[in-house]
Amino acid sequence: MAQAAASDQRRDPAITVIGLGPGDPRHITVAARDALEGASEVWLRTEKHPARDALPHGLVVHSCDDLYEAAESFDYVYSAIARRLVDAAARGPVVYAVPGDPATGESTIGHLRDAARERGLEVEVMPGVSFVGPTLELLGWDALDGLQLSDATALNLRHHPAVDPDRPALIAQVYSRLVAADLKLGLLDAYPPEHPVTLVSGAGAPGASRVTMPLAELDRHDLFGDLATLAVPPLPYPGSMLTLAEVVAQLRAPDGCPWDREQTHESLRPYLLEETYEVLDALDAGDDEALAEEMGDLLLQIALHAQLAAEDGSFTLSTVIRNITEKIVRRHPHVFGDVQADDPDQVRVVWEDLKRAEKRDVGKPEDPYSGIPRALPALSRAQTVQRQAATLGGLADPPADGALARLADAPDDDDARAAAVGDALWAVVTVARTWGVDAESALREATARHQRELSEQATD
Repeated sequence: MAQAAASDQRRDPAITVIGLGPGDPRHITVAARDALEGASEVWLRTEKHPARDALPHGLVVHSCDDLYEAAESFDYVYSAIARRLVDAAARGPVVYAVPGDPATGESTIGHLRDAARERGLEVEVMPGVSFVGPTLELLGWDALDGLQLSDATALNLRHHPAVDPDRPALIAQVYSRLVAADLKLGLLDAYPPEHPVTLVSGAGAPGASRVTMPLAELDRHDLFGDLATLAVPPLPYPGSMLTLAEVVAQLRAPDGCPWDREQTHESLRPYLLEETYEVLDALDAGDDEALAEEMGDLLLQIALHAQLAAEDGSFTLSTVIRNITEKIVRRHPHVFGDVQADDPDQVRVVWEDLKRAEKRDVGKPEDPYSGIPRALPALSRAQTVQRQAATLGGLADPPADGALARLADAPDDDDARAAAVGDALWAVVTVARTWGVDAESALREATARHQRELSEQATD
């Protein structure tokens, strides 16, 4: 009886949102048809939809297309539609019809719910048929194979595409050649130019079509429009950090590699250092192919350490990514905030101020040099200390010629000679820093050059 009473007291929604399906009127659900037939008028987000002509006769139709024509941005349009609907709902129940499924890629729904909540109005969203099912049927894909759904305009706002290249992706609303051109440029950061993609137009509507082409040719076709979707299959080879993490986890699994299973953070330490230097060698050689390979070897070391940490419950690879991402955003308020920094020197000042503030927040000592790793190579560490001192205005450099001259006058004492050599090297680092030269790289390149000369002499 209590349940029946509660049901009797339930109010009808002030705004009912229905979907018109992907295009073919047969995809309009029974519930949506009942809502349309029980209404005297309907509000359409847009009349540019194949199911428009299948609306019940005698139904008064209002369109929001005029808002698009005078819009400053899509966000402005969605907010304006929401305001228009809640104003109409104040006069009586409203049926709002959108293309496809209201729960799939319909940006106005969030704005509508917020606006209705402010007015104390109830919104009911009826599930519908989206473009996804008909598109998958046309392609022969299965959604449970890791399908990703994205909006082209949202992806185009990013500097790097928010897609996993090892999983299939559907990118909707490729409505113009300009959108397609921007989308192509973004996707080329994750896929090669020859990667095949399929542009699908009007899936689920009469006359649906599709064309497959290399990604580099995406903006050279004419199937763009409100019903256009780009289908991007996975790469034919691994290209995702998630895939690497899975491979590393398999190496450490009970049925994995015996060598990898016995490794610890300590046993992997030499390999981390070795791979770092091999990356530097590839950089010095200007060999892009070798650089890509060596960076992969270094990335493997990071993934292995993260997997070890995940196994003992200390942290995960996601923790590593979260920490560095949050740190970079936090330490670049001149990019992600409202701090002004117009040149590299100002950026360094902002960076150091933020690092000192972070240490104070966590109760660490104020020593501005405490964050410089002791494991750095000596020349690199000296240059880092000097750079920090120059930033803080506390560097007093001995004249380089004086430090070098003392080498000839060093007494016959091992400790004194070691100190003299150290001062001379410190002075050389000072010159390198002043000239904008990386001392470590300079010595490495000089050593390589002299090694070649010595090898040539040895073979003559």
